[in-house]
Amino acid sequence: MKRPAVFIDRDGTINEQMGYINHINRFIILDGTAEAIRILNRSQFLAIIVSNQSGVARGYFPIELVNEVHEYMINFLKKENAFIDGIYFCPHHRGGSVKEYSIPCNCRKPDTGLISKACEHLSIDMSRSYVIGDRISDIELSYRANLKGILVKTGYGLGDLKYLAPDSPFQPVHVAEDLLHAVRWIMKNERPGTRLEENEE
Repeated sequence: MKRPAVFIDRDGTINEQMGYINHINRFIILDGTAEAIRILNRSQFLAIIVSNQSGVARGYFPIELVNEVHEYMINFLKKENAFIDGIYFCPHHRGGSVKEYSIPCNCRKPDTGLISKACEHLSIDMSRSYVIGDRISDIELSYRANLKGILVKTGYGLGDLKYLAPDSPFQPVHVAEDLLHAVRWIMKNERPGTRLEENEE
């Protein structure tokens, strides 16, 4: 049976926005992230990470570091009984210095390639799925994929909300303080399978 998904941006939404995460010590998970993922897990929503990581193509760090960061994130969340259903990232950038990754692609957000790849691997009810991120480009992604987009105020969120959103044709269905508040809003509006018990209000 198909399940709805929440496609979650990484930097600025899951973890502190610190520019390029070029060392594992710069990866700091935001408060409330584990609780947000647990709520999705219990409510039968798929929790899927979709992230641009053009630092690979630009030569700022190797792709192995991206995988190391994601392994750390998975293990951190697992200790909090929170589980990610899939991680998809784009290492490409046309203007990069690493030839292998300096190519045109359809996976760099706001293009929808990462979501398409997730749909190939997982049985997703797209009609009830969401995108959560801290950039207007994440909201554009939601439009292109015909999903509902939520903008969080963490990371670049406040700046994008103030300076980009007013003139953008891509508007979020909701603006939330952070990932946890975004997930709570989804639960309040969707009420899919199981009853929400953890700090609902």
